Amino acid sequence: MTIRRFVRFNVAGFAGILVQLATLWLLTSRAGIHYQAATLLAVAAAILHNFVWHWRWTWADRALTRRGAAHAFGLFALTNGAVSLGVNLMAMPLLVAGAGLPPVPADLLAIAGAGLANFYLADAVAFRQG
Repeated sequence: MTIRRFVRFNVAGFAGILVQLATLWLLTSRAGIHYQAATLLAVAAAILHNFVWHWRWTWADRALTRRGAAHAFGLFALTNGAVSLGVNLMAMPLLVAGAGLPPVPADLLAIAGAGLANFYLADAVAFRQG
C-alpha cells in the first residue's frame, strides 16, 4: 500500500460520501422516500461514483481495458458494494430508529464503519494487479 494511493482513495471516497449524503438527503427530505430505501439508492450512487474515480485516478496506473473495467466494476460492486450496503443497511435502523438520529448524520457514521475494509478490498480484489 502506498500512502499516495491511500490518500487518493480517501479523496475519491470523500467525494463519494458527499454524493451519498446528498442523494440520501434529496430522497428523504425532498422526495419523501423512506430512509432505508433511500439509503440503498444513495449507496448505489456512491459505489458507481467511487468506482469511476478509483478506476481513472486512484488505480489509474493499473491500466484496464473497457472489458477489464467491466470485470473490475463487478468485483468492486461485489466487494466494496457489499460491505457498504451491508454496513449501511444494518446500521441505519439502529442509528435512526434506535438512537433517534436523523438519516444524514446516521449515514455518516455508517460510512465511517466501512472505510478501511473498502480500501483493502479495492486494492486486493477489484483493482488487483496481474
